[in-house]
Amino acid sequence: MREPDTTVRAPHAAALLLFALVWLSCIWFGSFELNPNNATRLFGALALVERGEATIDRYETLTIDKAQFATKTGTHYYMDKAPGMTLMAAPVVWAADHLAGAQSYDEVIDITNLRLANFLRLRLWLAVAFGAAVLTAFATVLLFDFGTGLTGSPAAGLFAALGYALGSVIWGWSTTMFGHASVAALFLIATWAIWRGTSGAKELGRWRYPVMAGLALGWAVAVEFQAALGGIAIGLWALWRSRGAVWPMRWRLYALAVAAAVVAVLPMLAYNQFAFGTPFMTGYRGVVGFSGMNQGLFGLTYPKPEALLGITLGLRRGLFWVAPALAMGAAGVILLLRDRATRDLGVLAVAVIVIVLSLNASYAYWDGGASTGPRHSVPAIPFLALGLAPFWVSLRSRAAKRSAAALLALSMIVNLVIASTDIFAPENMAMPVWTRNFVGLFAHGKFNTLANVYWGWQPWFGFALYLDVALPTLALILWWTRRAERDRQRTGSV
Repeated sequence: MREPDTTVRAPHAAALLLFALVWLSCIWFGSFELNPNNATRLFGALALVERGEATIDRYETLTIDKAQFATKTGTHYYMDKAPGMTLMAAPVVWAADHLAGAQSYDEVIDITNLRLANFLRLRLWLAVAFGAAVLTAFATVLLFDFGTGLTGSPAAGLFAALGYALGSVIWGWSTTMFGHASVAALFLIATWAIWRGTSGAKELGRWRYPVMAGLALGWAVAVEFQAALGGIAIGLWALWRSRGAVWPMRWRLYALAVAAAVVAVLPMLAYNQFAFGTPFMTGYRGVVGFSGMNQGLFGLTYPKPEALLGITLGLRRGLFWVAPALAMGAAGVILLLRDRATRDLGVLAVAVIVIVLSLNASYAYWDGGASTGPRHSVPAIPFLALGLAPFWVSLRSRAAKRSAAALLALSMIVNLVIASTDIFAPENMAMPVWTRNFVGLFAHGKFNTLANVYWGWQPWFGFALYLDVALPTLALILWWTRRAERDRQRTGSV
């Protein structure tokens, strides 16, 4: 692979369209509002904005994901998750309530109440549109730029970006209030900022890169506590990347990054103080109904080989079955390791992938319950997707590139089916993607699209409208990228 040239950037027009395409893809297909993981986060936001409290007592019968604590005023229920996704959703929920002139307290709290379901569904969609969807779309554009600068090839950058956002379960999990896709995006944002900010003397002097990296890593911890371990690996890589700078500049960079991370973590600590009376208490300490959480540290013990096999190659939850293009990314990570110019990035990718997969394999509920793919391993996906860029430029023949593009297209089709039907696969299915998503739902036109849920269209029409917009947009992105690729080849830049 060529020496990385950070002056080579992704074509701006294609990047803007890519952002729009990914954002649209994430908001067009919804997820179930009363899934316990979605619901508990949404209930937390409703409690905050409507009653100025953290307790979800009024909603606790609607979710199995909750924490219970005895207080001076009695026993109360709380959200049992890290508060980041709820805090991002709170302003959106507040705006929706005020614009609609309605609150959840106007509704009967009953799982069979269709008015309540519609109320929650709208707020879930808005929370996704201004939360996970924005983060995923932004991270995708940065990966486009990352892969382009790393290889000098806009085509390679786009190959990696599409594999990440639309060729993996990042897509499906970005339609939810789960934190997995958001943490993946924040990891990628921080990694890009560090890489870009340490690529030359001029970039080292710019404050925006350490601030961006610090904010992203700090907020990742607010979204999922275990993100701290992957964040440590990224932070150590930042120290390595900046080792050549003079000490005054290094101290300035470190101070900016740490200050930004602290600012990002403060809302989480403030929420804990507000909810539990101390910034260091978490809802996980009071989890109800999941005895496995009593094992080790909140359910984390040590990596089990059978769990590791299940989350990578297992038919029920295997990552490479729901995103076959990532197998090429794994090969690309090896290429990063073999090249001296990119070895440090390869080491980081391996480190984060190992940390994330090991945490998943150590968890008592490693399969993620109702999940398509290994949802707890989603933060590893950006680092596998990054390997797609060097993998693409390593292919010398047109036939090889066509085969790689075909595998990426297959991954995108699989994840289109997953995102458009249901990301929450039942626990008892041996091959849920085929049995449920393809045969049970897609073949019968059971979609959850913006058009059929809110505009009253037939589901197939809503699905067709998405394709009518997405396919021409993708074609235009490919055309602009191909033109940029040819321009660079003609000028001898690649």
